Amino acid sequence: MSRLAGKVAIVTGGGGGIGSAVARRLVAEGARVAVADIFEESARRAAEPLGDAAIAVAFDAASADSVKALVDQTVAHFGKLDILHNNAAMTDPAKSAQDTTATDIPLGIWQEILDVNLTGYLLGCRYAIPHMIANGGGSIVNTASNSGTAGDLARIAYGSTKGAIITLTRYVATQHGAQNIRCNSIAPGVVLTEALDKTVPGLKDIIKRHILTPEFGTPDDIAALVAFLASDESRYITGENISISGGGLIHQPHYADLKAFMEGAG
Repeated sequence: MSRLAGKVAIVTGGGGGIGSAVARRLVAEGARVAVADIFEESARRAAEPLGDAAIAVAFDAASADSVKALVDQTVAHFGKLDILHNNAAMTDPAKSAQDTTATDIPLGIWQEILDVNLTGYLLGCRYAIPHMIANGGGSIVNTASNSGTAGDLARIAYGSTKGAIITLTRYVATQHGAQNIRCNSIAPGVVLTEALDKTVPGLKDIIKRHILTPEFGTPDDIAALVAFLASDESRYITGENISISGGGLIHQPHYADLKAFMEGAG
């Protein structure tokens, strides 16, 4: 496929499971990609197999200067910018463990997560959009989450940032649509990555009861959606939040219990 031939993309959080899959998919479809991550070695591991079509860039999503430098370096290297996939997120296990409830979360942790997960996305849009406008338009894909559309027992900062990303997406789409900038968000549910069982043991088995598809999604499934939204095939789609979660949030709350009851009765 060559839907993205000639296009230039930035993928933040590009050293992780989803980010690296997105980078591979975009390159496979003809794009050239800056793989950006706070962990430079992870970015290099993701970029090197892609040859001259990719560069690795170390950056900090919480730093305006760092985000601007990422965009400037990408444009200087590849000559333009067409696609931004804002995908970076706070993944430090020690900090994520403190992301609890409104009454217990340390305010410093709340602010750090907002800085990376939300302000970092605003900064990506701020510095990418002028280059996209100069190039005739572009596509921004923001990684939200189903945690941004429904409450949970913990991770209040994470969920709040993901909900805000959905709103940020709609504002960017509204304010820059006339300049041919499309902006959409995707909301993954549980996705099978190497880190899943390490960070939240047992979560996979619990969630499996609630999804409607036979299997969990993988990073490649997320990458396929990002590639579509980045391409001209989705030219009439903007401001949308697309859940990619095996139908985990579309059914009644009692679905899993009732299903188990009916199977037991049968």
